[in-house]
Amino acid sequence: MTETHVLPHPPKLQNGTCRIVPLGGLGDIGRNMTVFEINGKLLIVDAGVLFPEEVQPGVDLILPDFDFIKDRLDDVVAIVLTHGHEDHIGAVPYLLRLNPDIPLIGSQLTLALVESKLQQHRIKPLTLEAQDGGREKLGPFELEFVAVNHSIPDSLAIAIRTEAGTILHTGDFKMDQLPLDGRITDLRSFARLGEEGVDLFMTDSTNAEVPGFTPTEKDIGPVIENYIGKAQRRVIVASFASHIHRVQQVLDAAVKHGRKVAFVGRSMVNNMGIAAKLGYLDMPEDTVIELKHVNDYEDHEVVLMSTGSQGEPMAALSRMANDEHRQITIQHDDLVILASSMIPGNENAITRIINGLMKLGANVIHKGNAHVHVSGHASEGELLYCYNIVKPKNVMPIHGETRHLIANGKIAQATGVTEENVLITGDGGVIDLVDGVARQVGEISSQYVYVDGRSIGAVTEDDLKDRQVLGEEGFISCIAVIDRETRAVVSGPEIHSRGVAEDDGVFDAIKPKIVKVLDEAAKSGKEHSKHQLQQMMRRTLGSWVARKLRRRSMIVPIVIES
Repeated sequence: MTETHVLPHPPKLQNGTCRIVPLGGLGDIGRNMTVFEINGKLLIVDAGVLFPEEVQPGVDLILPDFDFIKDRLDDVVAIVLTHGHEDHIGAVPYLLRLNPDIPLIGSQLTLALVESKLQQHRIKPLTLEAQDGGREKLGPFELEFVAVNHSIPDSLAIAIRTEAGTILHTGDFKMDQLPLDGRITDLRSFARLGEEGVDLFMTDSTNAEVPGFTPTEKDIGPVIENYIGKAQRRVIVASFASHIHRVQQVLDAAVKHGRKVAFVGRSMVNNMGIAAKLGYLDMPEDTVIELKHVNDYEDHEVVLMSTGSQGEPMAALSRMANDEHRQITIQHDDLVILASSMIPGNENAITRIINGLMKLGANVIHKGNAHVHVSGHASEGELLYCYNIVKPKNVMPIHGETRHLIANGKIAQATGVTEENVLITGDGGVIDLVDGVARQVGEISSQYVYVDGRSIGAVTEDDLKDRQVLGEEGFISCIAVIDRETRAVVSGPEIHSRGVAEDDGVFDAIKPKIVKVLDEAAKSGKEHSKHQLQQMMRRTLGSWVARKLRRRSMIVPIVIES
């Protein structure tokens, strides 16, 4: 099992060799994007976003690093989208800003969701709808689209045939044998491709550490219906805004118990409108109402279907938990159901939401105390089945944190794939496939690209560290006025703080020491610049604050000459 450490820049790509470069999704749950290159042409599979954690304050989204391809976008034959989740399509608008002429290929629902997103960016894309079992020739790539089951309808695996070999990319998938929409993962096509020969199998790793099989979605409907049936007041169900199957279960339960349903959150309203229009969501007549009409009904007549199940600060559920939502106030004995999994990194945010809702008097049901969600990803048993069916020559685990990738690789080895043919890499790892042999040949830089308001890529890791310091340790300004000629202190220092101490009077003890340091510098006979004097102030004040207040505050020293 190969694992990257410090590898060289990859060599020049030879004709007839297919190069695979993941730009996101290997090491994180999100930001999925992989570039395939052969004979001068590029194919991109997915372009998603990663949502920020607490250590990335102020960041809206995290994009893949496009630097590897930004000068070669005219060579891109298409962007193929496996399904419509944000971590697979969310970065498409930012990529098409660089070249809006790149064609998009995906299923009907996936394209509808991404087209809606692109409208907000005023981009009208070139699109080609993929059908289950369909094929498409794009330059040196021949694509075949295979139906897979996931937590959103119309998901696809992609078989990519090139002269270097055949690659099977599963996208996100599981093997639910009783799916709500009747669309199972097409294992017959997996087996057929295996018979033809799969040279590289790129497999979803998210649940590789979970033994057995992922439970069926059908198990969740009766549980949700039972909770809604027993509720005496309002019910608020939070889920991903793209989880159409879960919304359908909530709608069915609401109809059975005579409740109206209102969608809360712009993405929920938008996505469910698209799903209903295309026939993926059955909205019984007179069941769905607009949020503004909720107060026209008694509490026991309403279900609210909301965004914010991951604790996103600006999402509807977070605002409810903070008692800041303009239209919804949590009341005593309201029932809140978090019908989603907990994405790694969101644990603290979700816990805060639960505590906030319960403090306001709500009863909160979540995956930790009830069976209200099943994953959309294949567990260990399903992955074993796939490896035995496909019998790939080489395996490259994708979509997961490092521990998930490694666990997936071990599953592949258990079915007979040799250790050297299991390629564990990270974002920026470069894999070359030729004559049925896949090996890592180097790595490229693949950094986080932060979207912060209208800024894309301007925020750096150093900026985020500064924001963390400001948020956690506070800010101190220290201003001193010195005589231009004598360099002696004539006024100050004045010290002001935010988020450090309740009263700035606490700094009175350090002021004489700052004056002493500056006066000694003036008497030393050496000529010190303003910058040097400011650094003296910073060091003196900083060491005192660390020792006396136990803080590592951001300190801004200012010297003014008079």
